[in-house]
Order: sequence, then C-alpha cells, then structure tokens
Amino acid sequence: MITAKASGKLYIAGEYAVVEKGYPAIISSVDKFVTVSVEASESEGTLNSNRFTDNMIHWNRENGKFQIDTRDNQLEFIIAAINCVEEYALQLGKKLSYFNINIESELDSDNGRKYGLGSSAAVSVATVRALSKFYKLDLNNKTIYKLAALSHLSVQGNGSLGDVAASTYGGIIYYTSPDRNWIINSLKKEPLFTIVHQEWPNLSIEPLDMPNNSKLLIGWTGSPASTSILVEQISYSKAQKLKLYEKFLKDSKICLERMQEGFLNADLPAIQAQISKNRELLTSLSKITNVVIETEKLTEMCNVVENIGQAAKSSGAGGGDCGIAIVPDNNEIIDNILTAWKEIDVIDLKLNITDRS
Repeated sequence: MITAKASGKLYIAGEYAVVEKGYPAIISSVDKFVTVSVEASESEGTLNSNRFTDNMIHWNRENGKFQIDTRDNQLEFIIAAINCVEEYALQLGKKLSYFNINIESELDSDNGRKYGLGSSAAVSVATVRALSKFYKLDLNNKTIYKLAALSHLSVQGNGSLGDVAASTYGGIIYYTSPDRNWIINSLKKEPLFTIVHQEWPNLSIEPLDMPNNSKLLIGWTGSPASTSILVEQISYSKAQKLKLYEKFLKDSKICLERMQEGFLNADLPAIQAQISKNRELLTSLSKITNVVIETEKLTEMCNVVENIGQAAKSSGAGGGDCGIAIVPDNNEIIDNILTAWKEIDVIDLKLNITDRS
C-alpha cells in the first residue's frame, strides 16, 4: 500500500490581495493532515473516506476517465486530482490501473465542522502525491503543486491556489499567485505535461522561518466560512470601486514585503507591526466591498490579544473560522492570551507549523 499526506494551512497575511496575479501572501502549513492511501485492484476500484463520503464508493472508468456515481462537492476535488495525475501519467506513456483509495482527514472537528484549514487543497495535494507514487512518476514539489493547482482550479474556478502551495511545501512560505488566465488559456492549446513544465507567470514560492523567540497561536471561532463565496463577493464589489481596491492592493504588497523582511531578519516586532497593518487593510477592504471579513467574534479575539500588547488578525477569507497571533514564546504572555480567548469562547487549536516537505 502507498500512503501520502498533506497538511492544512493558515494565512498569516496577504489574503484577498493574493488572489490577484503576482500579489504576495505569507502562509503557514499546520500539523493537521489529510492522508491518502492507494493499493492496486483488479477490475474496479473503491473510494473510502472518514470525512468525504458516508459509504465506500465503487468507481470505474468511462472513456479513460475516473468516474463515480455521485455529485458530492468534496469528492469533486478528489476526482479532479485523480484525473489530472492520470492524464499526466498517460502523456508519459504509463498504463492506467485500478486501485482502492482511502482518505483520512483531520481538518474538521469531530462533529464535521470545518476549521478553515484548507481541506480541499490538502486532499488535492495528498491525492496527487499518493497517485504519483502509485504510478512511479517521481515528482518534485513544484510539479506536485502544479498538478494539484490545476485540479483544484478546475473545480473551484477562483482563488489564489496559495493553500495548495502551503500544503505541498510545508513550513511557512512567501507566495505570489500565478496568472490564472494564462493557465486556463494554455490548457486550451497545450498538453497538460507541457503546461506543468513551463514557467507559470507571476508564480513564486519562497520558504520563510519563524523567529526562534516566537510562537504562532491559532484561535477558532467555531463559525465556518466559505472561501469561494467570499472571494466571489469581493470580486464583484471591487469592480464598483476600482481605485480604492487598487490602493488596497498596493498597500497590501508593501505590508507583505515588510513582513517578509521581518521573517528574513528574525525581527518579531517588525512582523507584529505588519500583522496589525494587515488587519487594518482587511478592515478597509471590508468597508470598500461591504463584505464582512472580521466578524464580531474575530474582532473580540484580536482585541484581547492587542490589549495584552501583542498583534492578531483574522486568517484567510474571514467571515468566521480562525484568527492568528504571532507572539513572543513566553509562557506568561501565551497563558494570558489563551485564558482571554477561553473567556470569549475562542478555541485554541493547539497547532504547530509543520516542517518543510
């Protein structure tokens, strides 16, 4: 049996701006995982999961494509990842096989509520990674990212694909999103293999390290949000107020570049200053677009951290889900924050940054 896994992710800063090609974000992978196991089968395959399906599903092929008889949205990401890897394998002259695939996810709570850790991206990456091993494709992280990104884009149709990068590479990354229109247009003209091995305009993925004296805290509000819906709402609103939106993008890029310098110089106060600045920028974006990014609970969560003299902000699409704080690795400060969070029913997820893949 072949097994592969991919981590969940959290945005530290740069969300929303990163959806535009070439604009940066800083993203961390966290130690909650999707694990995919694959073993060979004879004439048909099965798909089983503790989160994505209620029962074992039997699958077959139709015109060379992986097919199942369900329209479950979560399964669409798995199906797209399988078909993407198999298309790539066919273009390398590999023969397709049947297999049984099992998927285990830690990215939701025990009652199935989402933490906002990027489960669709993680399952895409883990599926690509497992099947690439199954077909002996010997792929590096860049190729795994691109195949998972292509499959993810085919289902979701929007987003920066930064969560895919974080799940692929591990650790903390400084990421700028590729030109999605270039990708979509290229797919109409070129084989998948060719596109995967071309340079993607505007894409960059660079590793960063947390300062030794710091700690990433993650608070969950218990209120799940839909990233794709929120991104669509922002996209609609930005067209109405283009100049203000362009200022937001410019300011976000400056903020992220300064934060990157903070990471590279292990300068915790500089990082915290830009976390506070990024929170201000997201508040301005919310006012521009009339889209709620920082909910009342997230505002409470961030304010109690600031009252202790530290920096916090919402993470990712907002609208619920998680907030983050980067603070000194000091027991008294951390205990004060976690106690304050507990009093307002914000749950400490007790997550750590993963090692690089």
